[in-house]
Amino acid sequence: MSIRISTLRAVCAAIALLVAFAHPAAAQLSFKPTAEAVHEDQLLNALKEGDKITGRISIPDPMAASLIQPAGRDWRDFQRHKLPVIGGIAIVGMFALLAVFLAVRGRVRVEHGFSGIKLLRFASFERFTHWVTASCFIILALSGLNISFGRVLILPLFGADAFSTMTAWGKLAHNYLAFPFMLGIAVMFVIWIKDNFPSRLDLVWIKQGGGMLRNGKHPPARRFNAGQKGIFWIVVIGGALMSLSGWFLLFPYLPANVTALQFWTIIHAVIAMLFMAAIMAHIYIGTIGMEGAFDAMGTGEVDLNWAKEHHSLWVEEEQAKGHAPSTGSARAMPAE
Repeated sequence: MSIRISTLRAVCAAIALLVAFAHPAAAQLSFKPTAEAVHEDQLLNALKEGDKITGRISIPDPMAASLIQPAGRDWRDFQRHKLPVIGGIAIVGMFALLAVFLAVRGRVRVEHGFSGIKLLRFASFERFTHWVTASCFIILALSGLNISFGRVLILPLFGADAFSTMTAWGKLAHNYLAFPFMLGIAVMFVIWIKDNFPSRLDLVWIKQGGGMLRNGKHPPARRFNAGQKGIFWIVVIGGALMSLSGWFLLFPYLPANVTALQFWTIIHAVIAMLFMAAIMAHIYIGTIGMEGAFDAMGTGEVDLNWAKEHHSLWVEEEQAKGHAPSTGSARAMPAE
């Protein structure tokens, strides 16, 4: 009988112990740390390093040690609020400006009509480099815009599944097409730098508005006028900044610092928005904005009358080399 009572007492004691550990109130009663042991300010001051809270890690990625970064809130606010405003003003503003310019000025026509005589302007390799770089840029621009505006504009239209699939493929395209884009920028710099140094002729071209005003006379220009030189340097400098910042985004372990990485994401995004706005103007002039301009990169050949109106000094140079007819004004052909 005494054995049964002792056994019963042991079972009851075990149950009481389990309940004590399982119940939060009992657990709190079992241990009462002092305020100094868990003082939050002391803990944060011990871990604080510069402008962020860091911990100890055992992997070779120093950025993984960041636990709390107050500056990250500012970066997030920029990405979610300020960047869409910058992009909207730059891109929508440029689109509206071009629409107004087309409505007021109209298309820039070839004053003396097409002659039917063709002059080689861009060789095959030049056109290949241009179109490869341009194609990559368009995909990079669209996939990049999806990051800033996709949740607001695309997600409600196509749904979460379609949006997530498109975004995933866009990310892959953005990552891998960045390399031929960077190569294309470098090649264009090498093959066209000799014709894009600023000169006094550019000041004359700018003062006369490049002949883009209604009834304006086209100022003399060599192979590239001031407007085309401007686009060239925008592409080269903007492309270099995009490439440098994009390289850090592709390989985020290179900066080895979260703050530096956030800086390069801001540079990448802002330059991209301004870059796209400038290229919109370039596309406009090369297509609907100017008659005969697309042929330069389409077939590589331009009409002689078009060349004389927009690049008269270049035509004289080509005539001196024997690459263009040295006759007088070419005969105009009726428009089809």
